[in-house]
Amino acid sequence: MLGYTLPYYNRLSPADSRVYRRYYCEGCHHLKHDFGLRSTLTVNYDMTFNTILLNSIAGDVLDFEGTKSNFCVFREPKADSDLMRRMAAYTLILTKWELFDDDEDKPSLKSKAASAALSGAIAKAAGSYPDYDRMVGEGFANLRSLEKQGCRDAVLMGRTFGEGLIGALRDIAGQHASDDLDNVFRQLSTVVYIMDAIDDLDEDFKDGTYNPFLPEEGYVNASQFRLKHVYELTEMLNGEIGRMQESYSKVRPQMRANTGICDNIVYLGIPESAKNVMTGGSTARTSVSNILSNRKQRMSDGT
Repeated sequence: MLGYTLPYYNRLSPADSRVYRRYYCEGCHHLKHDFGLRSTLTVNYDMTFNTILLNSIAGDVLDFEGTKSNFCVFREPKADSDLMRRMAAYTLILTKWELFDDDEDKPSLKSKAASAALSGAIAKAAGSYPDYDRMVGEGFANLRSLEKQGCRDAVLMGRTFGEGLIGALRDIAGQHASDDLDNVFRQLSTVVYIMDAIDDLDEDFKDGTYNPFLPEEGYVNASQFRLKHVYELTEMLNGEIGRMQESYSKVRPQMRANTGICDNIVYLGIPESAKNVMTGGSTARTSVSNILSNRKQRMSDGT
């Protein structure tokens, strides 16, 4: 399981921990049921949070049975939820464009293997929701355009990335969509983009691939870069996290359930992820290619 938008488990109540696991497992169930077993590789913390937040506002299926088996991936979905079905498809569509972007940066066996393994599931998801596929694809194209221009503004890059994602999420939210909810997802995507770029400094330097933080010369390694730029990087992350928290506080009154889980993630979990990124302790890079290549340890943390 990959991503940065995870709970801070030390401060998550046992009851909320069980509900969080239920949502994560249900994401796997819907992926497997609609798109096959391999599609469950794409489950990640970021999409799990998005599902919890959207469902808590929309109230599609707020109470559903959790899976108690250790082999829960083989179980059928417990929630008859159109919102969760759409989120499963959206997760695969986002994976499609992430893999395409990886291949554009630097073709590799691991990205090709991931694309091949997920090709059927991705084609079905994109065929079922062509508008989502188009919107996310256009977002990645805009991001690629800024990369080709050599943009060094990581916040602009992150917001461009987020802008490409909110169209599908707005559609999934339906009548509950709002500008404030858009801002939550836009800011969250910005924070994730920045953390991912910091996390990938050494790999991008080695591969010669684009990273808005890599200087034209003088780069030694990620540890030295973080130490040298600790104040500006921390200020950037804290500023974007603060803006995301402010947007979240505006949609929170609309939530019908799960405020404890979402509060934990927004106010504790994401800042903890940022701290781990800045200290070099993160293992959360959000590419499914890394699962298949075992390049980084999957973050289980009890889920």
